[in-house]
Amino acid sequence: MSTSATPVRSAYTVDRRPLAIAAYRRLWAASAVCAVGGSFSVVAVPTQLFMVTGSSAVVGASAAVSFVALIVAALWTGALADVRDRRTVLLFAHCGLASTYAALWIQAALGGRSVPVLLVLVACQGLTFGAIMTTMGAVVPRLVPVELWPAANSLSSLVRYAGSILGPVLAGVLIPIVGLGTLYLFDAVALMTVVWSVIKLPPLPPSPHPTGPSNDPMAQYRQGRSTIGQVLAGFRYLAASRLLVAVLAVDLAAMVFGMPVALFPELAQHTYGGPAGGGLELGLLYAAYPAGVFVAGLLSGTFTRARRHGALMAAAAAAWGLTVVVLGLATQLWIALAALVVGGAVNFVLSSFRNAISQAHTDDAMRGRVQGSLTVVLFGGPQIANLLHGATAAIYGPRMVICAGGLLTAVTVAAIAWAAPQLRHYTARHHDH
Repeated sequence: MSTSATPVRSAYTVDRRPLAIAAYRRLWAASAVCAVGGSFSVVAVPTQLFMVTGSSAVVGASAAVSFVALIVAALWTGALADVRDRRTVLLFAHCGLASTYAALWIQAALGGRSVPVLLVLVACQGLTFGAIMTTMGAVVPRLVPVELWPAANSLSSLVRYAGSILGPVLAGVLIPIVGLGTLYLFDAVALMTVVWSVIKLPPLPPSPHPTGPSNDPMAQYRQGRSTIGQVLAGFRYLAASRLLVAVLAVDLAAMVFGMPVALFPELAQHTYGGPAGGGLELGLLYAAYPAGVFVAGLLSGTFTRARRHGALMAAAAAAWGLTVVVLGLATQLWIALAALVVGGAVNFVLSSFRNAISQAHTDDAMRGRVQGSLTVVLFGGPQIANLLHGATAAIYGPRMVICAGGLLTAVTVAAIAWAAPQLRHYTARHHDH
């Protein structure tokens, strides 16, 4: 796959080289539309549930339902994407999500008072979103050459985080103007742009497995082996690679120990003098991290051409831990915000190289299942972090817990890098799979 037509860009701004590839460019542009116009339900669903029930507990339960559905979909779809045409799997997943948004619009138009109906649709949303995240991670490496994987991952992360900033803001503005139901309709329409881009993709049939026919999990799947067996085969594949285990361990350490988002409300009120129930201080704390991610994405050319992916990933994870320590020590809001902005930037570097390493080190025939495991870690880590930080902060206080989490992140990452030289010595090889 040639990129010779790629125009020369500044080495310090967004690395746009993958956009020279038509299939990736269409998919990325559609994802950019969907990241904003297809993310309104993130605000609309919990808002509607709270309006119907007046209970935050129900809102929390809906998040748990969505998370469980996402895990199931990520693991199941990961196995499916390794034995079916990935374009077809991705098309069905996006059509399913668009249909879910359409059903949310219909129930809202009919009054939207049924909590069981809403929870079923929330589960459908989790299932289809998990399928999309998993399959997309296995599709992109088939569209761009290996040397552009860090840049492609960075571009994908850039639109995802831009959407996480702009989408909720626009949703909050539009709810009193057009109503909740119309937001669901906007989401469904935005999803159709992605459906169009997926239809335009070339066929992406499964790759042959590297092992012999007698041990071929793909052949066993076609012969009637259960999906659970295929998921377990993916975990065995992961466990056999010290590099992939180290990558997952570093990512989990960074998210579980060093993601204190659950403590932001208490921190905003008791440390930075914000009002009870939220306020500017709380909003700034939540916005600082994605702002750092977005800035790093705009400057992705500074690191996407680097070859020492393993060392950079480990260094970024350790740096994230140190920024969390600064956050815990900060007694002034501007210092805390600066720490979160820097933390978001280094986490962007971490995630870009995490994806590039896992994609490059995984045989294409197993990439769907490995991506499914990464999806579970990506969304499960913050959930565990919320539980862990919330429980310990009730005993020791938020600032001490945040500092301890940051230190634990840095120390754990250093220990993993020392124990797994495969990670710290990993260098990108520019070749096509």
